[in-house]
Amino acid sequence: MIDPISRTREARATHMVRSRLPAILTALALSAPFVMALMPQQAQAQEAAVQINISQQSLSNALLQLGQQTSLQFLYTSDLVRGLSAPAVSGNLTPEQALNRLLAGTGIEYSREGNTINLRRSVDTAQLAPVTVTGNAAEGGLPAPYAGGQVASGGGLGVLGSADVMDTPFSTTNYTSQMLADQQARTLADVVVNESSVRMMTSTGSFSEDFQIRGYNVTSGDVGLNGLYGLTSSNRMPAALMERVEVLKGPGTLMYGISPNGSVGGNINIVTKRAGDEPLTRLTTTYESRSVLGAHLDMGRRFGADKQWGIRFNGAYRNGETSLDNGRQKFGLGALALDYRSPTLRWSLDTYSQRENIDNFRSQNGFRPGISNIPSPPSGHRAIYSGADLMSRDSTVASRLEYDVSDRLMVYAAAGYRYGASEQDFPSARTTNAVDAQGNFRVLNAWYDAYSRNKTGEVGARTNFDTFGVKHVVSLSGSILKSEAGSFFLSAPASQTTDSNIYNPVPLIPMTGDRESPTKTSETTLSSLSLTDTLSFANGRILITGGLRQQQVKSENFNAAGGVTSSYDEDAISPLAGIVLRPLENVSVYGNFTSGLTRGGTAPVDAANAGQVFAPYKSKQYEAGVKVDWDRVITTVSVFQIDRPNAITDPFTNVYSFDGEQRNRGLELSAVGEVMRGLRLMASATFYDAKLQRTAGGVNQGNNANGVPKRTFNLGADWDLPWVSGLSLNARAIHTAATPYDAENTLTLPSWTRYDVGARYRTKVSGHPVTLRATVENVTNERYWLSSSTLLTVGTVAAPRTVLLSAEVEF
Repeated sequence: MIDPISRTREARATHMVRSRLPAILTALALSAPFVMALMPQQAQAQEAAVQINISQQSLSNALLQLGQQTSLQFLYTSDLVRGLSAPAVSGNLTPEQALNRLLAGTGIEYSREGNTINLRRSVDTAQLAPVTVTGNAAEGGLPAPYAGGQVASGGGLGVLGSADVMDTPFSTTNYTSQMLADQQARTLADVVVNESSVRMMTSTGSFSEDFQIRGYNVTSGDVGLNGLYGLTSSNRMPAALMERVEVLKGPGTLMYGISPNGSVGGNINIVTKRAGDEPLTRLTTTYESRSVLGAHLDMGRRFGADKQWGIRFNGAYRNGETSLDNGRQKFGLGALALDYRSPTLRWSLDTYSQRENIDNFRSQNGFRPGISNIPSPPSGHRAIYSGADLMSRDSTVASRLEYDVSDRLMVYAAAGYRYGASEQDFPSARTTNAVDAQGNFRVLNAWYDAYSRNKTGEVGARTNFDTFGVKHVVSLSGSILKSEAGSFFLSAPASQTTDSNIYNPVPLIPMTGDRESPTKTSETTLSSLSLTDTLSFANGRILITGGLRQQQVKSENFNAAGGVTSSYDEDAISPLAGIVLRPLENVSVYGNFTSGLTRGGTAPVDAANAGQVFAPYKSKQYEAGVKVDWDRVITTVSVFQIDRPNAITDPFTNVYSFDGEQRNRGLELSAVGEVMRGLRLMASATFYDAKLQRTAGGVNQGNNANGVPKRTFNLGADWDLPWVSGLSLNARAIHTAATPYDAENTLTLPSWTRYDVGARYRTKVSGHPVTLRATVENVTNERYWLSSSTLLTVGTVAAPRTVLLSAEVEF
């Protein structure tokens, strides 16, 4: 990438602040596009942008295709590009923009005379900005990192393939492994919390990680792995195996299919690590307060005359005392990735296995109906259900094959298998036993053990062609996911119900009796066919995407004896319509209409229509926005509306239906990139208007939707100190406004703000790159409740001040 000229200009605030942090964050987010508009931009190439479509392949073949699609001619020696791969590059780009993306991270620079490009090895490759890469900056042919290296310039969109963020009719964020490392991310939750439209529904150290995107729940079981559902842990996913984390805001059923649990707020996809072109051996030792010590080994190698074969291994282990009283964590991960690449064929195999034992996990708590106020949260060190333990294990294997039949046709197939199991104490303190205004509750211990076994697969083809001057990219795909789940539940005798308090909890009475193996409770098959077409007009300045996915949902539920208690077999169609307009080279105006699908239910036995089976219901999204690429910062403004049906029973007719509705409307503002050389920014703000549009008998109709705040803000900065080589400082603020706890809007979880600070130092010891990192999360030790669900009225106490330290060395 050509090194831009860094210029800055002061911006002065002119309005008063009423509440310091929310106002500052809002002002920053709102003013970002205008501030950037005042900054002088780097001179752009005078040639017009053209439609570029280059698949992932060797660099030599990618340069050949770029020459065919533009007027450029390349001069270089074969040794210069031998063994180097190039990422997929597509979109409306100038020839030099496309070239910069192909060469990103290769250590190759160029000079230009007319249409002739002379390539050469950079003489100061080692002196580039402090961006940690291994070989190609876009491992595995991924879109290149954007300015600053925290996010990528594009990402995957399921059946639509990879695309530049400026060419997609959606709001997306694609986090890089560099950002994960610099923030010392341990799990997926540490990554996605970086933007305001995503919030954690469970705290660090809980039994699982669930998320909220655009005000709707996304469970950990609805996270994708390399584009496939059903392969991630239902508890939490470790950051050690992640190369990219791709976040799509809004329903993604058309792109990925219906998710196992029917999440509609958005999609999260994990892209696993691949071997880079250069050998890698990286060892990282870690510390987490109170005394969790760990190590992470990351190794990668490529083999063959053209480095066609690759192997990447990641192993991690953590063990020690957690921040919870009498808490302890023991975690182990082994992940292996193999891949093969040639100019026309790409194959990969991923496998990982993880084990985790937690003594005293952070619990969810319900509040007693009728109380006048939510009690103040206890210390984040307090184990409210003292004695609750969790054991989980997951094993996954997945493979993908892609073959370029020609320059215009690519076919692919993917398959995967996962087995996961957990054993946990499952204490119950709900309804009349739930927490009251003084923090008192009554609790009864229980065992809840579960397993799930998933088999998934996908086949498809993607082709591009022209008709009467209109360019098409057509995708056809078929997918299937078969899931089997089982459980075992045993509650302690009612006589063991214990009085306790959140500020001074009483240890749970240990369970006794026979702990039986879980028995099968359900089988589900999700199958679908999809067809999409992206049309490009006016030299790529108009992009229109349309598509349909036909989704079939089959399921059976079983009793303990193995008998079928109920069955379900329904289908529905999910449409997509999207448009991108490029009035200027660096401006995208976009809009979309799409729908998410969630498995419908069956009317209960006490309803007038008992036994009626409902087809998968549709959540509809309408979205419009503007993206501006200021060369080193991308700003986005978007508005959206998502309508989701809810199950209700009419109090007058006693008919059960999905005629209820929640409507979430919102405004999103974001800015991400490198505002000046060495200063990286991630800022965002989301404003919600979430309402219960239709309810049973009109009760609570028009109320604010529970679990959805009015405002959320994020502001993060990462700065390379110019006067101390290798030293960087970072800080982050996360704010969530007060959140309605119940549908009646009688109780509210107070607003909260979390501050994180950190530093890192890069140097060399005996010729080996070394990076030292230190982070303090929740530096003010703020006590606050997290809203744990928009469906169940429960809350979780947030984690206390947490110190993270790490030392990384490459050999």
